[in-house]
Amino acid sequence: MRNSTVVRWLSVTAMAICVATPVHALAAEKKAAKRVAARKVERLTCMLGTEDRQARIAVEVIGGRVQSFAYYSKKKPRTCSVHIQRDDAYSKWHDEGRFTRVSTENGDFLIENRKRDVHFLFREVDRMAYCGMDVGKINGSLIVTRGKRDCVLDGLMDAHEGQ
Repeated sequence: MRNSTVVRWLSVTAMAICVATPVHALAAEKKAAKRVAARKVERLTCMLGTEDRQARIAVEVIGGRVQSFAYYSKKKPRTCSVHIQRDDAYSKWHDEGRFTRVSTENGDFLIENRKRDVHFLFREVDRMAYCGMDVGKINGSLIVTRGKRDCVLDGLMDAHEGQ
């Protein structure tokens, strides 16, 4: 009798462990999924100009912080292309509230993530690195507004004018 009680107790304990482990793991997975869901993902884009002369940007914002951006401008036949991503080897990101400073060896980008829009400021960005052009720097600002197709530019395309 004693052995059968021990055997029953061991089998019940073993079943409880087998059942409890997946339930516990499932609860942990649900918590992790809620944390990821809480980090809202936004993808913003805008464009200004025509086929031959245009500027555009795509921005990814996760949990209220800009994670990456890709800027492209064109004044036929010249083009510039900038793609910067958080945690890459080529940039350093520093956040203070809604402001982010991105430093690269080729220039700085200041970003303000506001409620209605995201404002980018390009400061002394080397055209050779992003445009393949020997002369000049990219300076100016770009605003991408949530829910709007058009960008607001100030000075970003000026570097193309001398070419």
